[in-house]
Amino acid sequence: MNIRNRSVNVRALDAGIGVGERTGNGITVKNQRELDRMVEAGRITGLTLLKLRDVIAAGMTTADLDAIAEREIRALGGLPAFKGYRGFPATLCISLNEEIVHGIPGGRVIRNGDIVGLDLGAIVDGMYGDSALTVAVGETKDEIRAQMETGRAALFAGIAQVRAGNRIGDVSAAVQDEIERRGQYGIVREYVGHGIGRQLHEEPSVPNYGAAGRGPLLRPGMAIAIEPMVNLGTHATRVLDDDWTVVTADGKPSVHFEHTVLVTEGDPIVTTKVE
Repeated sequence: MNIRNRSVNVRALDAGIGVGERTGNGITVKNQRELDRMVEAGRITGLTLLKLRDVIAAGMTTADLDAIAEREIRALGGLPAFKGYRGFPATLCISLNEEIVHGIPGGRVIRNGDIVGLDLGAIVDGMYGDSALTVAVGETKDEIRAQMETGRAALFAGIAQVRAGNRIGDVSAAVQDEIERRGQYGIVREYVGHGIGRQLHEEPSVPNYGAAGRGPLLRPGMAIAIEPMVNLGTHATRVLDDDWTVVTADGKPSVHFEHTVLVTEGDPIVTTKVE
């Protein structure tokens, strides 16, 4: 789940559990105990997404998938991160076709040819994981499959820049460069990735566009959620009357991919990648 492109407040958990540091710009640096919990929260998040990817089929409703997501998260020992968050009514954000993010599950029936964005999170002992992927149901056009591959590739281009000593701008620029080299896509600007850990949304914001060498410095113990949102048309968006569902302004399809990533002394750890 992403945030609007603006600052968010960060609250640490009760100091009794042994929290890590918080930098001067509000970014939290987690201790080893917290990072271990994040790894488990990410594992549960990733396994649940794979379960949804494997069972999704034409004829199911979006509410069917939400029920599976909640059941799976709880069976694996986690708690749903989205349900009740800022009033969101479900475990799963599910967004079809022109919907970008934050779609609310309900009675809508999934059909052959739909592309379905699945976004969820899990909590383990107060620490969070957050991940998303887009699935094609049945046959879909080649241009949509290329769009989906662009979103996936952009996510991993960003992850490759998550190294101590780099800056958030290095991540953002890598995501933007990968998308732009693959075609004329709209890169969503109003909604961005974010810090994560003790809260679902922490500092810093992680845009999907920007200049390398700019922004907060990455330090071991930091964690971010990178989440490219790639439109087939323009980058413009609008929000539906439910005050949650974000759609493309031109009605063209959008895809969304996300992982939670830990900064280490060496290679990044992608907590939500389980295959």
